[in-house]
Amino acid sequence: MQFEFATATRILFGEGTIEEAGKGAAKLGKRALIVTGSAPERSKPVTEVLNERGVEHCLFCVEGEPTVSVIEEGRCYASQERCDLVIGIGGGSALDAGKAIAILVANPGDIYEYLEVIGRSQPFKNPSIPFIAIPTTAGTGTEVTRNAVLGSKEHRVKISMRSPSMLPQLAIIDPQLTYNLPAQITAFSGMDALSQLIEPFVSIKANPLTDAVCREGIKRVTRSLERAYLNGTDISARIDMSLASLMGGLALANAKLGAVHGFAGPMGGMFDVPHGAICARLLGPVISANVKALQERQPESEALKRYSELTVILTGNTDAKPIDSVDWIDRLTERLNIPRLGEWGIVENEFGDIVNKAAVASSMGGNPIKLTNDEMRQILKMAI
Repeated sequence: MQFEFATATRILFGEGTIEEAGKGAAKLGKRALIVTGSAPERSKPVTEVLNERGVEHCLFCVEGEPTVSVIEEGRCYASQERCDLVIGIGGGSALDAGKAIAILVANPGDIYEYLEVIGRSQPFKNPSIPFIAIPTTAGTGTEVTRNAVLGSKEHRVKISMRSPSMLPQLAIIDPQLTYNLPAQITAFSGMDALSQLIEPFVSIKANPLTDAVCREGIKRVTRSLERAYLNGTDISARIDMSLASLMGGLALANAKLGAVHGFAGPMGGMFDVPHGAICARLLGPVISANVKALQERQPESEALKRYSELTVILTGNTDAKPIDSVDWIDRLTERLNIPRLGEWGIVENEFGDIVNKAAVASSMGGNPIKLTNDEMRQILKMAI
């Protein structure tokens, strides 16, 4: 047995931990670039504690999911402002943007040198400047991952930039920052968290540490996602979801994902659909396809045992069959009012392009069984 488990240098979790951001920043740099989303007021908790610690700062807002051009703009701005520290506060998009900007500031040159698929996938020569990650949603887990997902409108695809040094020096997960999340974002991000716990659990790269994290995270989503959706002020549910999101990030960074994310990357680049919505609608169909394929081609697979265990965790029924988890997930997705993918404009005549791109996506390599093109098309049919 061999595996690696790497994560952020330091993780702080709990209500009120945002107060530690100023102290942590003061140890890492003198002038910070704060990267946030389209609502700059979300950065206020950070700017206040930075001011208390005498850390200079400037703001860079990312509208929507980060693109290659936006990251280039952010790198130029950070360099011009002589920032020696980057702080990302917001959803996964803001945190991914912050990670990408932080490492590119330390590695001048063409961004395409380092991009997967559409670039040359070259390793970074220099370590990233310090990065602090502060999520305000509960889903992506990107505060403890070593990659950033970027979109390229020109290529209609999402791709990753990766490096071990992209792991944040400090991750602060304060559930209080999620209390005002709208119900829809709670649903989308929560289903993203669930998919990022289930996929590493059945992945070909699963290991004992990620197994433990996934089991605990799945239990928390099972009992708390719908509660957080229905009542955003349910504090214990919000804490559960923040912790489950963190656990999903730990798991995916140290095991692998699977077909859900193998599809989600290309589809997110081709269509204007929230990542969490794609994951939500693909999760059940992917489990269905995987279980059927494993039963037919690898009936002794360890992954089938994992799917059986997953079903018991989700349903609470020790007699449930692996396929019963699909019904549980689909019913939850309906109760969360997540639209089917066809409602976002995804149509069958795009399936060929989606399947071709998904087949070579890095996440697909973690799926517990290699799916045929026909099986992949059937997944899409079930999701739209």
